[in-house]
Amino acid sequence: MTEILLQVNGKPVTCAPHTPLLQLLDQLSLNPRLIAIEYNGEILHRQFWPETWMGEGDRLEIVTIVGGG
Repeated sequence: MTEILLQVNGKPVTCAPHTPLLQLLDQLSLNPRLIAIEYNGEILHRQFWPETWMGEGDRLEIVTIVGGG
């Protein structure tokens, strides 16, 4: 298998099997310091991001943090 299919914010996204989450964020041009992630229905705490690898059918909801007042 050369690519797997994920859902990111409800849209299909492909990447290589076992892509690290941080690499996927880079692929999507997202700044890891400015987002929060729900991974397969659960909030994924930052401490687990380096050890999280993408698998077929994973679902991510990514929210961008916006400052202001």
